[in-house]
Amino acid sequence: MTSHVKNTLVTTAAIAGALAATTLFNTTTVKADTTSSAPVTTTTSATKDTAIASAQAKVNSASAAVVSAQAAYGSASTAAFDAAAKTAAASASAAATSAATSSAVANAQAAADSAATAKSTADANLAKAQSTAAETSRAKSMTSAAVVSAQSAVASASAKASDADSAVASAEAGQKVTANLMKSDNPTQASDAQPYFATKKAIVKLLPSGQVQITLPLTSGLKYLKEVSYNGVDATFTKTGDDSANITFTADPATSYTLAMTMDITSVMPFMPIMHEPALLDVDTTIFNGLLAAKSAADAALTSAQAALSTAETNAASAAQVASNAASAATAAATVASDAAVVATSAATNLTSAQAANSTAQAALTSAQAAQSAADAVLATAKANLDSANAALTSAQAELKSAQNIVVVTPASSAASSASSATSSATNSAASAATATSNVAYSASTTTVTSAVVATPATTKKATSSTPASSTTAKTLPQTGNENQSVLVALGLAILTLGIYPMMKRKHA
Repeated sequence: MTSHVKNTLVTTAAIAGALAATTLFNTTTVKADTTSSAPVTTTTSATKDTAIASAQAKVNSASAAVVSAQAAYGSASTAAFDAAAKTAAASASAAATSAATSSAVANAQAAADSAATAKSTADANLAKAQSTAAETSRAKSMTSAAVVSAQSAVASASAKASDADSAVASAEAGQKVTANLMKSDNPTQASDAQPYFATKKAIVKLLPSGQVQITLPLTSGLKYLKEVSYNGVDATFTKTGDDSANITFTADPATSYTLAMTMDITSVMPFMPIMHEPALLDVDTTIFNGLLAAKSAADAALTSAQAALSTAETNAASAAQVASNAASAATAAATVASDAAVVATSAATNLTSAQAANSTAQAALTSAQAAQSAADAVLATAKANLDSANAALTSAQAELKSAQNIVVVTPASSAASSASSATSSATNSAASAATATSNVAYSASTTTVTSAVVATPATTKKATSSTPASSTTAKTLPQTGNENQSVLVALGLAILTLGIYPMMKRKHA
């Protein structure tokens, strides 16, 4: 049991004792005081006793209600005190937590923001790296295709160059071409030297210079045919037998050539002079025209294709390297982005934890404040109930006092009236003493319980009516409820002792 509750019980006992004492004093027969300031009403003795009994019952009930309300108020005050203590503790805890977590929240927020920025940057770098990787991959594919195309072009150019080389080689090796020696002045008639060229074939060779070498196989008549020239240049005679030879000269490609021939047949026909006869060699050597140009073009095309292939291969290698670097950069960027995402997630989690800790402390404070509000509401209700009970007690005391001040009018002497006045004065004195006792209890109650207001019970006196004025002795009026007087006296003294003793004990402690 807390000291606060003990104090409340002590105060309650003191109040009960005061109330009992008040009842004791009020049930004592005293002489009336006709000088009382309370209103005076005249009635019969029976009516007065009934009014006093009714008012006394109300006072007793109101006193019990005050005691009950005081106990409820004490309990509510204790609960409110405990709730206030819990609120203070929760407030301190929330303040401490807020102070501790505010920095953590700020740091976590900064870390989360930084991590989010880093993640955003990493994601942007990853996207850029992936785009670059895609572009370089396409470039690599294009350069690879260019290499394939260049290789195809080289193959085609190589084939053409090979064909041109073969054609040129064949031409350079020599080809047999139809050849006829005709009279230069009559191309339709065979030359007199024609019989010496029985094969009617000429061997034509293509020279690197683009000219052609023409060889006429002389099957006989070597002893007669002394000279052959073309454009003033003597032809070369290469003997192939006693009377045969190959006659060779060089010329530009053409379809016919005019040869200057010298024949000496005097050995067999002395009367014939040496003859100088121009002959027309009908042979087409233009078949080789363009071979060298085609070969040159094919070679040039091949060279160009090879250069293009080399360039394509270089570009492809460079693109492949760039693509590889871009892919590596994309992979690294992906790793950085992944790490940044982990850091950002962790930072967000830390921030959430810090915020949750702060929210938990604030929630605890809010709950404690709500509990305190509820306890304060209960305390306010108990206070209102106590005030209402005090008001009811005050009203009942006023009613009792009014009933006690009723004057019963009966035939009596003036001396009896004087006795009645004395009796009333004594009654008021007893009421004052009871009021003082109640005020002591009230003072103890307000000292122990905060804001408690205890109404002082009214003194419950029963005034003794006087005898007729003509009588020389006072006659006591009949009293109502006197049969319980001994019990009330004992109870009042016991309760008063229980209330005052702890107070005195606390005072001397």
